[in-house]
Amino acid sequence: MGNRIYNLLFHTHTVSGIVISVALYVIFFAGSFSFFRDEIANWQRGHQVSQEDAIPGSVDHYLKDLSKDYNLQGRDVELYHYFNERSISVSMSASKDSLATEADKAGAFFYMDTVDKTASDYRGSYHLGEFLYRLHFLDQIPYPYGRYLAGLVAFFFLFAIITGILVHWNKIVSNFYTFRPWAKLKTVWTDAHTALGVIGFPFQFVYAVTGAFFLLKGILILPIVMGLYNGDQNKLYEDLEYNHPVYSYHNERLEEPVQIDPLITEIKQDWPDFRVTEVHLFNFGDTNMHASISGHLGYETKLNGMGHRIYKIKDGSVVEEKVPVTNNAYLDGVKNMMFRLHFGDYAGYGLRVISFVLGLISCFVILSGILIWLTARDKKNIPEKRRKFNQQVANVYMAICLSMFPVTALEFILVKCAIHVDMAFLYRTYFPIWLVTTLFFIFKNNIGFTNRWTLISGGILAVWIPVVNGIMTGNWLWTAYIKGQQQVLLVDLLWLILGLVALWIAFFRLETSKSKKAIANG
Repeated sequence: MGNRIYNLLFHTHTVSGIVISVALYVIFFAGSFSFFRDEIANWQRGHQVSQEDAIPGSVDHYLKDLSKDYNLQGRDVELYHYFNERSISVSMSASKDSLATEADKAGAFFYMDTVDKTASDYRGSYHLGEFLYRLHFLDQIPYPYGRYLAGLVAFFFLFAIITGILVHWNKIVSNFYTFRPWAKLKTVWTDAHTALGVIGFPFQFVYAVTGAFFLLKGILILPIVMGLYNGDQNKLYEDLEYNHPVYSYHNERLEEPVQIDPLITEIKQDWPDFRVTEVHLFNFGDTNMHASISGHLGYETKLNGMGHRIYKIKDGSVVEEKVPVTNNAYLDGVKNMMFRLHFGDYAGYGLRVISFVLGLISCFVILSGILIWLTARDKKNIPEKRRKFNQQVANVYMAICLSMFPVTALEFILVKCAIHVDMAFLYRTYFPIWLVTTLFFIFKNNIGFTNRWTLISGGILAVWIPVVNGIMTGNWLWTAYIKGQQQVLLVDLLWLILGLVALWIAFFRLETSKSKKAIANG
């Protein structure tokens, strides 16, 4: 590789990395916890939910409960369960019936608890797992700007990791095994940045590609919509199979009672290990009522086993079906694999724990990159004014990033102590505490102090999370294990281990590193 190309790649890697570093750190830190979004939700609420990703219980019973508060006649009713929580999502269109009242002509969307049958809107059912999940693609910034920003960060991150690998390509093997803790500070950070960057490259590449795809697809498909579909977005969605079919409303009442559970039982008998995640009822109570039942096979049976069947309720005939066992459609495979690769949910807890660790390693790679950038510019030949500016930029970056650890740990404690947790509570606690903590470390203006005390405070708070959970709910580690509450146990163990590791690094590794550097320099 010539010097000109090397310098071009090196500066592209440096500039793209430093520009997106803070946003990228937020995405990776929150994204690491997002692998356990559902577990965090169930931990917060003290629920234990089956690991089978499917609508729990009886659909007919849910419809009966809904009919107590809503007139379902003439509506399109959709029940779906995409997250492993106790609640299911309920969406109802306005009634098409000619005799519908004004109340019936209004649609509705809410979450229904499948155990106590209570209903809540999105804001009321908001939980810490959802908060961190949304934060990992900056969705707290008004839509769609936060998502587009996160998508652009993922896109430029792709440039950063590819150019990083190319820069180190000639010495990638030798540098991978090189770590010199007694060398000067820049060398220490460079060795860690290179070794951990190479280890995490496949993981980071997958998340850069899939993240950019999900968040920028609205922009990417715009030329296709305008060029191939003459601006007809609905036609594109039909070809991508995102839209439901349309069935006309006959305005004639169905005499037979609506029973969906027997249809679900029939599908499960025809397609063993099929998990029903969505039931869409068209023209409820009408002679032209149809039921679309969708889902997928268990991932251990078939990774891309997407399928659905549509029944005409009046005579029970099958109008349309996609058999998951034989469905090998390219479109379904691409759509499903992009989600599975990004969520890492196709191989149980083992893969998600590995992804969680790799996500935190990626956070360390980002921080080491900031410190390499700073130390490379802290030279005597650089004007003092520029050196101070560079140091202040790095100080702000590190304060924002590192303060996320203790603030997130504290938020886990707060949601356990609060009487009611919703979107307003999480916004009014997490962001102000994060702001105050960040400002404190910025004005302290000591990166070493920030590094040490975020680890200590975060580690102490992390260790206290399972203790507070035990005090407030009685779900101690051992009781959760005995009761089989795997999700509660998992979250408590993650924080306990993370806290102990953070304290070990703060009290032993940082001190050891300081001592070794003093010996080397002495």
